[in-house]
Amino acid sequence: MTPDGKPTPALLTKAALESASIPQVIINAGSKIPPKLPYFQTDIAHGKNIAIEPGLEQSNVVHAIDCGRILGRTLASCTDCLVIGESIPAGTTTALAVLKSLGIDAHVSSSMPKNPQSLKNSVVEKVLTRSDSKEPYEVIANAGDPMIPFVAGMLSTASEITNVILAGGTQMAAVLAIAKSTGYDESRVALGTTSYIVNDKDANLLDMVKSISDIPVLSINPKLEDSKFDGLHAYSKGFVKEGVGAGGSMIASILKTSIDSKKLLELIDKEYSRVTTSQ
Repeated sequence: MTPDGKPTPALLTKAALESASIPQVIINAGSKIPPKLPYFQTDIAHGKNIAIEPGLEQSNVVHAIDCGRILGRTLASCTDCLVIGESIPAGTTTALAVLKSLGIDAHVSSSMPKNPQSLKNSVVEKVLTRSDSKEPYEVIANAGDPMIPFVAGMLSTASEITNVILAGGTQMAAVLAIAKSTGYDESRVALGTTSYIVNDKDANLLDMVKSISDIPVLSINPKLEDSKFDGLHAYSKGFVKEGVGAGGSMIASILKTSIDSKKLLELIDKEYSRVTTSQ
């Protein structure tokens, strides 16, 4: 929660998952600071500042993919639809660097109404100057973060067993691009996000995904402009937009329970009220 009341998208995710009794697990796939709740530990090294040096060692890329494959297979065996979300600082910038390195025409969203595109592009230029390789593992090592190869590994094995929703925007497009080298069952995969990402004029998510893979993109408008709270109104004004699997989780909730968006918003408002009054 920001000082002026803008909530993390984890609030949307929590309300959606609880509304449908969908269980969740937390995986530390390269976070420098461990989560403060029970989680799976992978011992994947955290990413470095790609503006200064390569983000990962190639050995860490391989380790991340292998860990993803193991957990993807395990979790997929427990469900008929696995929803995979992520939360990573500067994730749109590393995703942009990966996509550009692979030769994909990418324009990414931002958590702010005024997208700092020049800053992101200046970082990407430094990344591209350092290496012109288009070999996927080398691209990830130079330009990426640990989440991307980890989720690509999860996708490869999970989609062999069950349906998968990649819950997110730009970062999941980067996962798809890398997953072409690790392999996955395209017929069992969809990307799920919010309308705030799909309608972002500074981004081209639909075109990006179309150029990478023939999978459906599912979008939900949570109508947060109708919320009782100004902090949630901010999403419809260009703040935050997506994250922590919010869009995909809300879509999963609707698919499982047939709840409508009005009722879902009521639950989101209730969770916002609980969080703000307990602080």
